[in-house]
Amino acid sequence: MTGPRKSRMTTPRHAVNIPPFTDARTVVDIAVEAEAAGWDGVFLWDHLQWSLKAALPVHDPWVLLGAVVQATERVKVGTLVTPLTRRRVQIVAKHLLTLDHLSDGRVIFGVGLGEPPDADFADFGDEAGARERGRMLDESLDVLDGLLRGDRVDHDGEHLHVHARLRPGPVQRPRPPIWVAGVVPNQRPLERARRWDGVAPIGQRERLTPDVLASYIGSELPVGWDVVAGRIEGASAAEYADAGVTWLTESTWPTGDWVDEFRTRVAAGPRD
Repeated sequence: MTGPRKSRMTTPRHAVNIPPFTDARTVVDIAVEAEAAGWDGVFLWDHLQWSLKAALPVHDPWVLLGAVVQATERVKVGTLVTPLTRRRVQIVAKHLLTLDHLSDGRVIFGVGLGEPPDADFADFGDEAGARERGRMLDESLDVLDGLLRGDRVDHDGEHLHVHARLRPGPVQRPRPPIWVAGVVPNQRPLERARRWDGVAPIGQRERLTPDVLASYIGSELPVGWDVVAGRIEGASAAEYADAGVTWLTESTWPTGDWVDEFRTRVAAGPRD
């Protein structure tokens, strides 16, 4: 069932998307500061190495999210985004279900193919080809869906063989939301996202202005479906809302004195 864009939220929610590439306690502190400043969500990047040239400390987002949900009360939390193909789907399901209980139903799962293909995949012997990882992702999401619902899963596929039911089931019903990332203007990730609970468009060759986002996602959007966009300078929250965006994220490129600059923006709170 679909509805016109005019039925969307009038004001997007606002979230910070933190690269966990600094002192681990600092990442948790930024999350606490974000909640105090009025942000609606706190999300973490999910990488193993990210950039070999930068040589930054890269922390595990799932361990950090456990600390974040204990230190906060209101904000939604999750990853933006986890490359599911380099993780065992049953372990991700168990992480999400545990966080769902620990947070009283505040967790959201952002998923995608992941980058870079060398530092985060090939260097560890994982599949690096985008096409093959796309097939693996589709199969993994089907299995993850059943596990997160607390259902019995009996699956024998090309990449996965699962015959199990995880307990406890989720706090959120029918399960924690799943947002699927994809690089604009590629259509395959968008098609994948329409099967789930939202899309997180990523810009590489062009800036994701509200007009570009509106053109990419189309005018008829699934009811209750989220569009999660990184905010660019010069565009208002109202313009993003008109384009169908339901969540606006603020992030940073982790170079130079990025931690202090980012904390200053977080402390200032969401912008209209």
